[in-house]
Amino acid sequence: METQKISAEGQDVMTGSTIGSRRRRVAAAAALAASAMLLSACGNSQLTTGSIPDDYRTRHPIVLAEGEYTLDVPVAAGDVRLTSGMKDTVRGFAQNFLSSPAGVVQIQVPHGSYNAGAARHLAGDIRRTLAEAGIKPHKIMMTSYAAAPTGDAAPIRLAFVTTKAMTGQCGEWPADLSDNTFGNRNWYNFGCASQNNLAAQVANPTDLIAPRGMTPIDATQRAKVISDYRTGGSSSDQ
Repeated sequence: METQKISAEGQDVMTGSTIGSRRRRVAAAAALAASAMLLSACGNSQLTTGSIPDDYRTRHPIVLAEGEYTLDVPVAAGDVRLTSGMKDTVRGFAQNFLSSPAGVVQIQVPHGSYNAGAARHLAGDIRRTLAEAGIKPHKIMMTSYAAAPTGDAAPIRLAFVTTKAMTGQCGEWPADLSDNTFGNRNWYNFGCASQNNLAAQVANPTDLIAPRGMTPIDATQRAKVISDYRTGGSSSDQ
């Protein structure tokens, strides 16, 4: 009878130990499941602290379109020639034309204004400057436009039409900045000036579409650099 009692008590003890162990395993599994759910929520969340959900590059995209490059040359009624500085500016305009695929550059001379006579005289000087810069004479077109006889002096305008990089007009404020600050979104005009500056600085607009092809290697220079490396010389030596 005593032995049976001890066995019964031992069975009770073992039963309690088994239940406790099972409870600990269930608690551990629940903790792992909760941790997995938290990690999954962090990985799938669309919101990140400090992030801006919208992109100014898609709101103010840079596109390639037909545009006009212009240069206004100021003319006073008593001018008889271009200044040295203005000639340099005209040469810079000519370089932009030569680097573009445009076929014709226009010299638009005002008529009807009080400086029309001086403008006609300086137009010939501008034409010669463009030709000296490398533009062929048959690509220079002389035109005129009507100007008011009073008011500001009408300039001579140089222009050519070609493909250029551009974006939309800046300074648009369709909504008040203080209306909704809970979304952590930038304002509509954000990034517009940067996009306009980038579009204006691109020398070749087609670079925004695809990279240019690689130019052939300079075999002579490559051989010199390798030779200088082997002999311990400097590649900058002439």
